[in-house]
Amino acid sequence: MAISAPPCDFGATWHPSELPGTDGRIYSLDDIKGQRGTLVMFICNHCPYVQSILDRILRDAAALQRAGIGVVAISSNDAAAYPEDAPDRMKQLAEERGFTFPYLHDETQQVARAYGAECTPDFFGYNAEGKLQYRGRLDGSGRQPAAPDARRELSEAMMQVAETGNGTQNQIPSIGCSIKWKDC
Repeated sequence: MAISAPPCDFGATWHPSELPGTDGRIYSLDDIKGQRGTLVMFICNHCPYVQSILDRILRDAAALQRAGIGVVAISSNDAAAYPEDAPDRMKQLAEERGFTFPYLHDETQQVARAYGAECTPDFFGYNAEGKLQYRGRLDGSGRQPAAPDARRELSEAMMQVAETGNGTQNQIPSIGCSIKWKDC
């Protein structure tokens, strides 16, 4: 069942954390943040919504990194219930697809809860001061990719954040699979 992320809570602060990456390192926010902004993405391996746009995520992440925006992806799904989202499979995907950003595992799901992540993909775009300026979709894609010439909404918004410190007021929420929460 597809769900949508809530609208952007402009000015909300990011959530410092330390999580293990697929490369064996532990990453903190200081390791990830960029001089001109930071993009925090909640994704996972098995989600068809993420799979349909992964090439575009990689394309746009590389462009944003070149523009001084830090990028990170976090998988918070219950890996016991969804083995495709386990750290070894995350590492395999990151290596096969050539991720240029850290891919982190949120085993306790505390980071996803702190951010209020709802779905995969869920994008949080912060300015250089760590204030939320974008919580929208990548582009018009859903379970199937949008047309190749689809407007690059996330990329455009994050470039605006990098240049002005402020995000666009008109944002369309991301849609995807729900975060697979552990039974408590």
